[in-house]
Amino acid sequence: MTKYLVTGSTGFVGSRMLGFLKTLDCDVRVLARSKVDNYETVVCNLGKDVIPMCALESIDTVFHLAGFAHDIQGSNKVKHLYNLVNVKATIELAKLAVKSGVKRFIFISSVKAGGLPLSKHCASESDQNEPEGIYGVSKREAELELLKIGYESNMHVSIIRPSLVYGPGAKGNLQLILSGVKNGWFPPLPEIGNRRSMIHVDDLVRAIFLVSIDNRAKGEVYIATDGIPYSSRDIYTAICNIVGKPIPRWSVPKFLFKIVAALSQKNKRKIDKLLGDEYYCSKKLELLGFKAQKKLSEMNETSF
Repeated sequence: MTKYLVTGSTGFVGSRMLGFLKTLDCDVRVLARSKVDNYETVVCNLGKDVIPMCALESIDTVFHLAGFAHDIQGSNKVKHLYNLVNVKATIELAKLAVKSGVKRFIFISSVKAGGLPLSKHCASESDQNEPEGIYGVSKREAELELLKIGYESNMHVSIIRPSLVYGPGAKGNLQLILSGVKNGWFPPLPEIGNRRSMIHVDDLVRAIFLVSIDNRAKGEVYIATDGIPYSSRDIYTAICNIVGKPIPRWSVPKFLFKIVAALSQKNKRKIDKLLGDEYYCSKKLELLGFKAQKKLSEMNETSF
């Protein structure tokens, strides 16, 4: 019976990962800051505590989802936290995994590790730009070290770079938009033909598991999306449908967003986040047999 170690098990993706593993004939251990009910738990605060060797004992596969993800622009004051948690703790865990004879180590990174794609370009794993922000830099550094560890030890190391993940329990900009549309204060976005990539959390979990069992994934990096390009207007329309609000026939003109963006760098970052291109290609993952099962247009308020 395969035994898995899951880090970040109480997080958005990690909790769905545990739910998926429940459907399999396997054993699961979690590495967490506090006891997780109904699971064998090794208590450890990554980045602060030394990882106990017993955490990796008898483990076949590690799903490393834990990380410091509060990617705030200009957050140099907490740069050391990104390094401690996303880089040093990841490397420490991987080296312990090698010593313990772990066969497979799956690291959940981010598309930010590959940098922002060029405008109107669908970025693949071979498009490596400057990582986006401190978060992206830390994830890329961890990726490179893990691939090196995997090559030198022959441990199966695979890396997943998720695009924007949505689903029950998600936080961040999507939930902010949902709340704004639901409460009537979020403006109708214009159709400007931009393209953005997304993936439902359950499809991401399936992708993570797939690369853990396919030998072709050893030493590889995979971008995970649902394969559908969404414009910001598409996302706005889908959210209107999700919360049962009528879709306005009008939209705020693009030039007004440009005026707001010109007022400050902070505004520009927010507008770019809202209306920019972040389009990624997951054909490499699809070659392993992955196919997304969920679409944004089919979501309701409980599944979003």
